Amino acid sequence: MLKRSTLAGLATVLLSSTSILAADLAAPAPVPVAPPAEPCKATLLGPTYSGTIKANPNPTCFSAGPLGDLYVGGAVTGYGYTQSNPFASFSTPAAPNDRDRSARFDFSNIQGIIQKPEGAFQFYIQAGGYSIPQLGFPTLGTFTQTDLLFGPVPVAFGKIQINDEWSVQGGRMFTLIGTELLFTYQNLNINRGLLFVQENFINQGVQVNYSSGPLSVSLAGTDGFFSNEISWFTGNVAYKLDDFNTIGVNGGLNVGRTNALDRSARYQFATPNAQQNSGIFNVNYTYANGPWIVSPYFQFTNVERDVRLGINNTASTYGGALLAAYSFTDNFSLAGRVEYTEQTGVRGSGGTNLLGFGAGSNAFSVTVTPTFTFDRYFFRVEYAHVELGGITRGNIAEGTLGTGFGRTGNRTTQDRYMVETGITF
Repeated sequence: MLKRSTLAGLATVLLSSTSILAADLAAPAPVPVAPPAEPCKATLLGPTYSGTIKANPNPTCFSAGPLGDLYVGGAVTGYGYTQSNPFASFSTPAAPNDRDRSARFDFSNIQGIIQKPEGAFQFYIQAGGYSIPQLGFPTLGTFTQTDLLFGPVPVAFGKIQINDEWSVQGGRMFTLIGTELLFTYQNLNINRGLLFVQENFINQGVQVNYSSGPLSVSLAGTDGFFSNEISWFTGNVAYKLDDFNTIGVNGGLNVGRTNALDRSARYQFATPNAQQNSGIFNVNYTYANGPWIVSPYFQFTNVERDVRLGINNTASTYGGALLAAYSFTDNFSLAGRVEYTEQTGVRGSGGTNLLGFGAGSNAFSVTVTPTFTFDRYFFRVEYAHVELGGITRGNIAEGTLGTGFGRTGNRTTQDRYMVETGITF
C-alpha cells in the first residue's frame, strides 16, 4: 500500500505535466523561416557566350550593403593576324596615322564588367578597350576602334524587374538584332561575319522585355546605329521548341531619317549613313545538344532613296549564314562559318553601297576556328577566306579606286590568318 507522502508526490508531478502540456497547446505554432538566399548564385545579365568559350561558372561577387551582391568580371585578350590584300589607306581626323595593315598584333579586349543582377533595380556596366575584327572591313588599332565605335564605356544600362515575366531597361544596350555577338570572346569565331556588318551593335534607348515559359519577347525604341537620335524601333521574338531547338525572328526599322553625314569623324564606324536609315529583318534557328551547336540564319536589309541624305538609290541586301561548332572534349572544339550575301543594283553605277563592295556586288566567306580552353584561359587560331563578285574596278591612271580589296580596290579575294588568346573572368 502506497504511503501518503508518495501519493502526494505523484499528484504534484501529474499537475506539473498537465500545466506544461496546456501551455504548449496554448502557444502558437512556430513559423518556418526560409533559409537566406545563397550568395553569389544569381543569373547574370551578361555577357552572353556562344558556346566554345563559356561563361565563368563561379563569378566573383561581393556584398555592397543595401545594394546587395555585386558581380565583377571581364576579359583580357590579345590577337594577331596576317592577311592578303589589305584595304586602301583609311584616313580620319580621329586616327590620322592608322590604317588597315597586312599584319597586326594588338589587344582584342581589355574590359571590366560590374553588374547587379538581382532585386527590383539592376544594372550592368562594361568598360575598357576592344577590337571588333570583321570580314570585308578594315581592321584598325584597338584604341582607334574604341574611339570610332562606342568609346570606353560601350555598355551601361539600368533595369527594373517588375515581376518574374516583365522588365524594363534603358541606357546603352546590346542590340536585339542578329545571331553573332559583339566582342570576340563571345563568339564561335574571332572575326565577325559579312552579315554582321549590316547590323547595329550597341543601341541607346529603352527596352521592354517579356518572358514566360518557352517564349521571350523584347521591344525597344533606340538610336539604331549609335546615332544619338531615338528613331529606331527594334524587336526580337524567340521561342524554345524544346530543350535543344530554338527559333527566332528579329529586326528593326528607322521610322525617321538621320543625316549621319553631318556627324563628326568620331563614331563614323558606328553610324554608317546608309545602314542608319535602313531596315533589317533576320530569321534564326539554333540547335544545341551535347557537343553540337548549329545555327543557320537568313538576313534581309533595305534602304529607301533619299537624295537629301546622300542616298541616291534604293538598295537591298540578301544573305544567309551557317554557324556550327563541335566539342571533341571539354578542352577542344572546332567551329566554322559559311555565308553568302549580295546587294541589288547595277554594277559600276555608283549607286548606294550597303554591302561595302558596290552596287550589284556579292560576297562569300568561309571561316574555320579550332579553340583550346583551360579553365578561364583560351587559345584559338582561325583561317578566313572572302571572295567577292561584281565589284566596281578602279582606274589607277584616273586616280579612282575599286570597291574590292587591296590598295587599288581591284582585288576580289582576301585570306586572313589569325590567333587570339587570353582569359575571361
